[in-house]
Amino acid sequence: MRPLDYSSYFLRFIALSGALLSVNVLEAAVYEVGPNQAYSDIGSVRWEALVAGDEVHIHWRSQPYKEKWVLSCRGTETKPITISGVPGPKGQLPVIDGQDATTRAQLNYWNQERGVVKIGGSHTSGKSVPGYIVLENLDIRGGRAPFTFKGRRGVTAYSKNAASVNVEAVEHLVLRNLALHDSSNGLMVSAQSKNVRVEGCHIYDNGNPGSITEHNAYTECDGIVFEGNHFGPLRAGCSGNNLKDRSAGLIVSCNWIEGGNRQIDLVDATGNAKLNASPAYRHTHVYGNVIIEREGDGSNQIVHYGGDSEKTGGYRKGVLYFYNNTVISLRTRSIVLFRLSTQEETVECQGNILHVTSKGNHLALMCKLGLLKLGRNWLRQGWVPSVDEFTGEIQTLAGSEQGQDPGFVSLQGQDFHLAPGSPCTGTASDLPAGVPPVLHRYIRHQKIEDLPAGGRRNLGAL
Repeated sequence: MRPLDYSSYFLRFIALSGALLSVNVLEAAVYEVGPNQAYSDIGSVRWEALVAGDEVHIHWRSQPYKEKWVLSCRGTETKPITISGVPGPKGQLPVIDGQDATTRAQLNYWNQERGVVKIGGSHTSGKSVPGYIVLENLDIRGGRAPFTFKGRRGVTAYSKNAASVNVEAVEHLVLRNLALHDSSNGLMVSAQSKNVRVEGCHIYDNGNPGSITEHNAYTECDGIVFEGNHFGPLRAGCSGNNLKDRSAGLIVSCNWIEGGNRQIDLVDATGNAKLNASPAYRHTHVYGNVIIEREGDGSNQIVHYGGDSEKTGGYRKGVLYFYNNTVISLRTRSIVLFRLSTQEETVECQGNILHVTSKGNHLALMCKLGLLKLGRNWLRQGWVPSVDEFTGEIQTLAGSEQGQDPGFVSLQGQDFHLAPGSPCTGTASDLPAGVPPVLHRYIRHQKIEDLPAGGRRNLGAL
């Protein structure tokens, strides 16, 4: 994994990222699980006794592992605990299926019904807060009603808010190259967690039909980074958001986010008062992402920033830095780029490509409230400030490019790289001091690559 160049409170991720590459495997216990391995099933692993440096390798097999477990263990900065899938001959990820799953009898833990893999919270571990854990290279699915599993109370149904991965509490967690799908929530991270990194995952096909409260990812954390992930549409008939977050110190960088009621929903912290008090709560960075609004998606709002608890004193009331994203709307009706919850929320928007495939006046930048600081972007000609009665303010910091066509290689083929002659090539302004620089770009799918050094920066994500 590449070192990241984030400023101030984001630097803590660098230490973790480097540490994960320096495990001394000679001192670690290694559990090999799967066909012709020392352990034939996941439940044979002594999950309750894992210690720093231990590794669990789950080998691919043609049939899913119908087993679920809890991680309530703690590694160290130099010796994390690693649970890693070993792909099959064609790169297939080992499948962990929560439907009809069983649980190791020695794993006595609460909230079994809320996740296929749970992190934090167990009666059989002395670690009140697990930490320094890597979970990677697995396909985790089936955490939803009406599916059931066999746990400490016998056959039990999953709860309405279950997840493929449910993080109850953790410090320093990396989730890498996971497929999280066919659950009520793909990923859920609760408010007692700290320093979580989600990278290179495919999160899609989650939610509950007819419900707006379950999402592909639903997170509340002290410091969380999403980078290089592919967020696909939710399950058919499900009205949740794609990425919903209540965190302090959130970075959403170089992801592909397609579908959902809203693509990005950034609201108030409700589970931990320390998050509301953190300076990092007032600064959110969303950059380098491809964001797609499809015809038929629920809300016409792309990004919501502020809060939804109706306790407005705890709303974010800070700055959303939204830059170098490529936003595409395929709707035949109007969309709104930003909905801010109060007049005390601000968006600084620059370096983006903001395109609608219908009429130009179907691109509205704001919805009712808040302050938009509009730098240099490419906008579909004919855009409007708002489709609502707008009582906020738009400050134009720099002139934008406007036109009918931003010059993609292939809009229909979803190749949003810039073709020769694009008006978005080399026309971006410099970023403000202090915001994380754009060092990478997204590669379809679930990869990133370094941007060339030097030269004029392009508008958009790619």
